[in-house]
This record gives sequence, C-alpha cells and structure tokens, in this order.
Amino acid sequence: MTILKVIFTVDDSSLNLMMVEEALEPHFTVMTMLSGHKLFLLLKKMIPDLILLDIEMPDMDGFEVLRQLKAHERYAEIPVVFLTAWSDAATEVKGFEMGAADFIHKPFSAPVLLKRVKSHLHVDTLIRERTCQLERLRNGIISVLADMVESRDVTTGGHIERTATYIRILIDALLECGLHADEINAWDLETVAASARLHDVGKIAVSDLVLNKPGRLTAEEFEKVKVHTTEGERIIDQMVHQTGEESFLNHARLFAGYHHERWDGAGYPYRLKGGDIPLHGRIMAVADAYDAIISERPYKPAFPPEEAERIIMADAGKHFDPDIAGVFFAAREKFRAVM
Repeated sequence: MTILKVIFTVDDSSLNLMMVEEALEPHFTVMTMLSGHKLFLLLKKMIPDLILLDIEMPDMDGFEVLRQLKAHERYAEIPVVFLTAWSDAATEVKGFEMGAADFIHKPFSAPVLLKRVKSHLHVDTLIRERTCQLERLRNGIISVLADMVESRDVTTGGHIERTATYIRILIDALLECGLHADEINAWDLETVAASARLHDVGKIAVSDLVLNKPGRLTAEEFEKVKVHTTEGERIIDQMVHQTGEESFLNHARLFAGYHHERWDGAGYPYRLKGGDIPLHGRIMAVADAYDAIISERPYKPAFPPEEAERIIMADAGKHFDPDIAGVFFAAREKFRAVM
C-alpha cells in the first residue's frame, strides 16, 4: 500500500483551498486550514511533507507564519511554498531570504501546481535521504566519543546510556504536565536525547588517576574533576568551530556545562541559581544524580531506587529544581524500569 505524502495548505479563502485540493488529490493527502493559528495546532499532532502558504491573511500573515516555522527546531526543515497573488520582486526576495522554497502565483493552473509540488517533494526526498546519512554519521561519532569517556571512567559503566534514557523520560513527563512546554516544543526531542550522551565528554581531560581512584576524592582531586564541565563546553565549542553544526551541539554544550549547577546556587562551575540555570542543566542534574545514587561507586554501595527518590525529593528546592523533581517523582516507575 502506497503512503501518500501529506500537504498542508493554509489560506483564508475557502475557494482557494478547494482549488488546491482538486489539483493535488488523489496524488497527495491534502489537509487545509484557514489560518496560521490552525496550522500550528495541527503541527503539534503531525508533520507534513510540504506546506503551501498564502501570504495575505488576517491576524498572522504568511511571512509571520514562515518566521515562526523557521524559529522552531521541529518545523524548520519543512519546505514552505508561498501561494500568492503578489508578484513583485521585493516580496519574493524577502520570502527567499526568510527560507521559503518557492513562490507559486495565483491564479494557478492545476497541472502547473501539481508539477511544482511534485518537483519540490522530489528534491526534499533527496535532501532528507542525505540528512539521514549525516544523522547516522553524527550518531556514530557520538557513540565513539561516549564510549571513549565511559571506557576511561571504569566506575560508571552504562551511565551515559541510562542518563540519556532518563532525559527522554523527564522531557516527555514535563510535556505531559505542560511545564516548560514552549521551550521544549521547539526542540527536536530525538536530537536532544542523543546530545545528552555528551554531557560527560569533558572527562576526557581529567587524569585517569583521579577519575578511577578507588576511594573518596580529596578536596584537591575533586577540584580536578569539576573541570569536566568547562572542558566539555570547550570540546563541544571546538566541534562547532570545526563543523559549523550548532543546533545539535548547542544542546550538548548546555548539558555538559550546566549539569552540576544547583538550584540554590551552590553548584559548579558558574554557581548559577534557580531559573538562571539552563533547562538542560536542571533536567540533567536530576537524571545524573539518580543514576549516581542507584549505581555502585568505589566510595559507596548502590542504593535502591526508593532511596534515590527520597534523596532527590529531600533536595528539591536546594539541589534540584523543585518542579522537575516533582515530575521525576511522578514518573519514578519509568525510571525504575530502565536497566
């Protein structure tokens, strides 16, 4: 069974929407909406293969819709084609500069519209295939780096993979509660979960003698361990400089640099307090602490999940963001299920 590609069409004219449907069906699944607001409501439920977008609409015009799409990590790669009666060069230049894929001028003929849409979708398919290849390469590099970190720190086997899983559980739970939804909805959640695996990449710069000491660290040794946060930022900044990749690595940088900050301002390396700590750091603080508590270390035994839950809730509002700690506690059964 062939799965038809999905086209969203946004126009404040019911007649124009009907004409697009007649031109593109049965070749595609066409979904129509009368405003940009309705578009964004539907985007929360599904992602189309292409958006046909009118420019001149009340409340939110096409340029504003496009600006919001491009500002949203989850929607930025959807190709957008303007359907418009405007034909001046300045309008087209503005649209292309904002990231539009093309302009189709009204009144349009059904065969031309169908041909142009098919052409854009063919190009987009090639781009997506290439993007998938690059994502596989990126994930391979992440795996190698994460394995390098884990192989050096023999006391924390499986920590990186487990914390990445905890991060996804926490993010999903935050969305269910509506906490930080505006910020999280702008994330590509698969990208964020993958980037969390680099939160300890800075340990590459910490001496093996300190990292794998069979016992409690001295104050001086602990200061050496602390640098893994700033070293992680430095390493990731170098990766950004070399590759030009910012969106994915920016998530990784925030996890690496801020996961040891504390809600009360007593953390490191920047001693940030409360909401000044990036959300990535506040989420990772809970995931990282939970895994450390339930895992065996040279200086302590593994504690049961119930004890980890008690410790985290006792430190809510001190070490941990109280809202995130509360969400963690509500999702504790999912944490316990992670092996």
